[in-house]
Amino acid sequence: MAASTLILSALLFAAAIASGAAGPNTALDDVCALLGGYYVTPEACASALCHDPSSSPCAAARDAHAVAELAARLAAANATAARDSVRAAAAGEGAAAKKAGLLSCLQLYTGAAAALEWAAGSVAAGRYPGAREVLQAAQYVPSGCDGMAAGAAMPAENGGFDTMVTVAHAVVASLSKGY
Repeated sequence: MAASTLILSALLFAAAIASGAAGPNTALDDVCALLGGYYVTPEACASALCHDPSSSPCAAARDAHAVAELAARLAAANATAARDSVRAAAAGEGAAAKKAGLLSCLQLYTGAAAALEWAAGSVAAGRYPGAREVLQAAQYVPSGCDGMAAGAAMPAENGGFDTMVTVAHAVVASLSKGY
């Protein structure tokens, strides 16, 4: 009788622990935890890379390399979206100085989008050096655009790109140590 009570207690204890457990960490969790929270917190990393952790790109990221590849691809896609938004803003009505600032910003994003496409391909191929530096340089595009806009309202995608490229750089830089 005592043995069966002990076994029952052990089973209930194990069930209580299992029901409170969050489950195993994903590759995304592990990579984001590596960032240490200095300028990109694990929460900001996970949020920027995967708004919906069950989405196919997030679920497909099975290791650190796949997370880095996802981050680089998202940075390139965000640069393209920001470029297109800046192009639309520059085509709209406005003062000549504001238009000139937006057109200069458009040149920055056009170059950054092409460079980030290259970086995403490099990361996908496992070549982090060079890609890391492209991501680092791209972090200056949003503030450069803010400075050139001459009072023009920058599209929201400029701020979104700022966040994404910062996270992507942090992820790739954290994995490229030792290369």
